[in-house]
Amino acid sequence: MTTDVNALAEALEAAERDVRPIPRLTDSADLDVPTAYAVQHAVIERRRARGERLAGVKMGFTSRAKMIQMGVDDVIWGLLTDAMPAGPDVDVSRLIHPRIEPEIVFLIGREIRSPAEADAAIDAVAVGYEILDSRYDGFSFTLPDVVADNASAARFGVGPWHRPRDVSNVGLLMEIDGRPAQSGSSAAILGDPVRSLRAAARLAAASGITLEPGWVVLAGAATAAVPLPKGAHVRVTGAGLGGVEVTAR
Repeated sequence: MTTDVNALAEALEAAERDVRPIPRLTDSADLDVPTAYAVQHAVIERRRARGERLAGVKMGFTSRAKMIQMGVDDVIWGLLTDAMPAGPDVDVSRLIHPRIEPEIVFLIGREIRSPAEADAAIDAVAVGYEILDSRYDGFSFTLPDVVADNASAARFGVGPWHRPRDVSNVGLLMEIDGRPAQSGSSAAILGDPVRSLRAAARLAAASGITLEPGWVVLAGAATAAVPLPKGAHVRVTGAGLGGVEVTAR
């Protein structure tokens, strides 16, 4: 097996561009988690070279059940760019097998260089959603695979912003075409989504990245993700936080 970071990044980029899934990288490459993050960052650098700008961070494996399922004891993270926000609708024909999940989102108001600075840097909170899209055949991957694939990041949306508040136990509901699809509590996100923000600060700092003012942090899923078919209308609401909607086209 060989590990060529740039070649692996190119394969993932081509899968996304061509809307064509590829076999897991670990099927042919000797890929550990640190190397997988190197692949992830190489993919992001390719996006930045095309003119995209960093817009925030997304967190993954923020539920204890998911950690157990994947055999890990820490969260993972990916980077968001300004090409990823969705509007009132999203073109799912450009995604391989999109899935959607409800989120708690933080807006960063000042630089965060360490976890100790995270809480005071929250400028606003909102309910939101993330659209995942693994670039692998059958949405099947190992831990290094999903890390390399930027934690399956694809698109995201954010509802109205609110002044910082306690979001440790916000009831969340995701409806598809007017019918409940998933419901849960933000407490499923590490017990409190703020802990996910601190973890984002920790992981970013370890990679030499500063969380910047104006960036958003998707704290992680409060429920399982569900498939997002063409034509579906999705509404995500959070108790006291309003809602956000998107239509797949």
